[in-house]
Amino acid sequence: MKLVEAVIVLVVMIPAARGLWLNLPSTGTKCVSEELHNNVVVLGDYHSFFGEQDHLNNTSAPAVSVKVTSPYGTELYHQEQVSHGQFAFTASETGSYTACFTVDGDHHGGKIVTVGIDWKTGIAAKDWDSVARKEKGLELELTKLEGIVQAIHENLKYLVSREAGMREVSEKTNSRVVWFSIVALGACIAATIFQLWYLRRYFQKKKLI
Repeated sequence: MKLVEAVIVLVVMIPAARGLWLNLPSTGTKCVSEELHNNVVVLGDYHSFFGEQDHLNNTSAPAVSVKVTSPYGTELYHQEQVSHGQFAFTASETGSYTACFTVDGDHHGGKIVTVGIDWKTGIAAKDWDSVARKEKGLELELTKLEGIVQAIHENLKYLVSREAGMREVSEKTNSRVVWFSIVALGACIAATIFQLWYLRRYFQKKKLI
């Protein structure tokens, strides 16, 4: 039971799903991004509507353009003139993955165009309905716990690698600062010696010493 409680606490700490609304500008683009590590599954659902009241009344949805890119600019998903859809991918590189939304056209009568996004990652993005059709009861719960533990393990590996990378950068920075300080101190000493030598020669020429 203690192990299960610890797993649940750790799962709460892992950002697995995020739902949000974006109010899009009449001209321009608004984006949402998330920092992901390698081999993380991402599932995103989106839909557009004219503000909260029109969303509740199920009025006609405005058209938007959607583009999802990787940290190095690789296009993972691109659709135009759509009001809803879904994108899914597995992160192939570590970094910030971005989903950008743009309003198509300018004939919206001055209404605010809003996009609702349901962004799921890792264990939250798994299709549990299909798993539930194959496994039931205790087997399903054990499968879920196994997925949760695996997600925690991958997240811990990612955090350890990030910490190692940051430590390496810090050590390199400290080493460069030390060498810069030594060079700067050497330059100051050399400049001081040169000044003393120059002043000594100057005073000797003037027969002051």
